[in-house]
Order: sequence, then C-alpha cells, then structure tokens
Amino acid sequence: MAPGKLEPADAALTDRYLAHVRFEKRLAERSCALYRRHLDHLLACATEAGVSLQAVQAQHVRSWAARMRAAGRSANTIALLLSAWRGFYRWLGREGLVAANPVQDVRAPRQARALPRALAVDEAVCLATHADAADGGWLQARDAALIELLYGAGLRVSELVGLDVRASDAALRAGRGWLDLPAGQVQVHGKGGKRRTVPLGRQVVAALQRWLAVRDAVPAAAGAAGALFLGQRGTRLTAQAVWQRLRRRSLRANLRAPVHPHMLRHSFASHLLQSSGDLRAVQELLGHANIGTTQIYTRLDFQHLARAYDAAHPRAHRKKD
Repeated sequence: MAPGKLEPADAALTDRYLAHVRFEKRLAERSCALYRRHLDHLLACATEAGVSLQAVQAQHVRSWAARMRAAGRSANTIALLLSAWRGFYRWLGREGLVAANPVQDVRAPRQARALPRALAVDEAVCLATHADAADGGWLQARDAALIELLYGAGLRVSELVGLDVRASDAALRAGRGWLDLPAGQVQVHGKGGKRRTVPLGRQVVAALQRWLAVRDAVPAAAGAAGALFLGQRGTRLTAQAVWQRLRRRSLRANLRAPVHPHMLRHSFASHLLQSSGDLRAVQELLGHANIGTTQIYTRLDFQHLARAYDAAHPRAHRKKD
C-alpha cells in the first residue's frame, strides 16, 4: 500500500463496523458519530503510514499515540481514541480478519482524573424552581420537568430525550425508555442497550404531571407523538436543546457557573451518596457497569465532609488573636 493512498477496502471495513455498533449494539447517534470520527483518525494514520488496517501492528499504534501526545492531545482524548480502535480490532478478530489486536496492550498516557462538578443542594433546587416570565407557561413546565428528572433520577441527557410518555411496541423496537407515573418510576434505556428502572420522587412526579397537563398545547410532529419532551415545533427535544436551555436557565438564576445536563447527574449521585452512603445503590441507579466509575463520588463526598469540618469544628482553624 502506497503512503498517502486510502484503500477502499479499509473504508469498507470501518463502514461495516459502524453499521455493527449502530444496528447490533444499538449505540446512540452521538456515540456512533464519535466512533466515526475516531475511526476516520485511524484511517488517516494508516493511510499516511502506508499500511492497511489489517496490517497495523502495535508499534504503529504506539507511534501514533506518542505523536498525538507530542502534538498536545490530552491523555483523555488519546484514551478515547484507543478505546474506539481497540473495539474495532476486537470486532475484526471475531470476524476472522486479523490474527491479533494491535491496540490490546497499548495504554494512553496517565492523567489525573478530574472530579465531576456537582451543584450544591440549594443550587439544584433554585435551578428547578427558577421562573423566567419570558418563557411562558409551556416552556416553564417543560424545563422544570426535565430538570427535576435529570436531577431527581440521575439520567444521562441521551436517556432523557429518548423517553416516551408511555410504554409501546414502537418504543421497544426503537430502544427507547418510557415514563410509568402510576408506579412512580421511569424505565430507562441506557448505554449498550441496558435497561434499568429508576424510582421517581414526589417532586419529580409533581413536575411531570404539570408538564403532561400542558404538553399537548403544542401538537407533536410526525414521528414524535410518543415523545415525553417536545420542542416548540413539536419535534422530539434534542440533547443539544437541553444543553442550551440549562445553560440559559442557570445563567438567569445567577448560579456560580453554567449548568450542563451531566452536572445534574453528578449532583444526583453526590447528594444521594452523602445522604445514604450506599455506593452499590448509587451504582444501580446510575446504571454504571463498573463500581469503580461510581467510586469517584466518594471523593466528592469526602470534600463535602472536609468543608463541613473546616466550617464547624473548633480545632479546624487556629483562632486569630
């Protein structure tokens, strides 16, 4: 293979793999788009080096990772790329197209894991209850309900926008979750097609009831009739729209920093762990496959305890003369 020349067979392999993760693994659209970008990067590296994807060796991958690090790519970005490449070669191995996975033993540079940002309890309440007269009753009810659901159930934004008002064959076929208000719970379709049941608190149920009472004031567009959350044009609300609405609402509520959907998920986990101390329960509610992912919230909990100690204990600080 000549350097700088893309092999059609390589592009066909990545297309097949992307179809696999989209239709067989049923990953979200956003995840598939990220996979596409990571595999395009792999194609570019292999094309520049003059090797086909099936001929890539571990030394190639290590060289590409080192070059990315030297170019200023973060360890986290490199880890995401390597993870996508590793999954691609694992699939090639199952298909009998490569003898070994060249990414298997390649590790990204170490980087200190940043703590997730969580709101204080009063900030989360302020965000949910803040009223903006410019929005009108319909938008107010919708935004309050989605904020209560993000914070009160710890949903990912993709899980939130994928919810339907009720269970249906269409929702099951499309891999969507749904609301079950009589039972006080939500059925969530999470990462990797995993389903979980999350209970809803009193405030969340009340906010959802207020939203459902006015939801039909905007007629649903074709294909969005079952969607729990609608945009102003009647289409299913998008993740990007949720990000924009949360940012606007948090700025108008004068919170210390703009809020994004995952910050509410972090807040849910942190506040629940502070109150219960039950790490396993928090893991189940968040839908984490590995409890190590959930354990980062114990560090947030320790920070909360340390602040309480500094503020209240007589021996925390030396008194000024």
